[in-house]
Amino acid sequence: MAKVAFIGLGVMGFPMAGHLKTKGGHDVTVYNRTAAKAAAWAEKFAGKAAPTPAQAADGCDFVFVCVGNDDDLRQVTTGEDGVLKTMKPGSVLIDNTTASAEVARELYAAARAKGVDFIDAPVSGGQAGAENGVLTVMCGGDEAVFEKARPVIDAYARMVGLMGPAGSGQLTKMMNQICIAGIVQGLAEAVHFGKRAGLDIEKVVDVISKGAAGSWQMENRHKTMNQGKYDFGFAVDWMRKDLGIVLSEAQRNGARLPLTALVDQFYGDVQALGGNRWDTSSLLARLEK
Repeated sequence: MAKVAFIGLGVMGFPMAGHLKTKGGHDVTVYNRTAAKAAAWAEKFAGKAAPTPAQAADGCDFVFVCVGNDDDLRQVTTGEDGVLKTMKPGSVLIDNTTASAEVARELYAAARAKGVDFIDAPVSGGQAGAENGVLTVMCGGDEAVFEKARPVIDAYARMVGLMGPAGSGQLTKMMNQICIAGIVQGLAEAVHFGKRAGLDIEKVVDVISKGAAGSWQMENRHKTMNQGKYDFGFAVDWMRKDLGIVLSEAQRNGARLPLTALVDQFYGDVQALGGNRWDTSSLLARLEK
């Protein structure tokens, strides 16, 4: 059993911290910007809540962070009440936020300056994956630190891999989002086409999902897409944030991402329809407006 802190209890962090307590058997203290949510977590999982990130992290062996963006991440790590104020030498800071590779490298250096180790570890699998403890975790950092952290991360993961040095986890997550953007747009267009053609979408998907066109998105989103229901999974606002990170990184490294840039614009159209909190399969809505 390790002493663990978890910072950020959103739709992902709340269950992830719970798995660290229940499945991992760790001594877990949480912090959330909305204190009521931290109190609710502590009551549900018989854990503890702290009033600041620094107090949550004090004396911990592992500190996990899962917040919204680069600025949020800096605030809870290197900010006035950030976790690096109190983390002890030899402890490990594990960042599950989907953020830039630049901030990952920045935090790696800031942590090392205090004798603390750092792993950038963004996740994939959505809310359902977090709740079921079967996330895919893409890590960047030093191999020895990864091996130390992996048994703890396993509490909420199905797959954990070290992709390379600091920032590599975030770069891998960017590839993940590039793939998803293209797949969801293709599925949206296929469903739209099939409905216009008068086909039974359920029958069609039952056949084509068993062939080369099959994907997780097809299996898990085609029914709700066909019904015009977009209240499942990852929100459009968050996908646009992620694609913004991808496109910024592409400008730096010279990658050409025409499809990703186009789908990002399409998600902008969905936002204009009022779909900021709809899930990413809502690309169909802009085709049917």
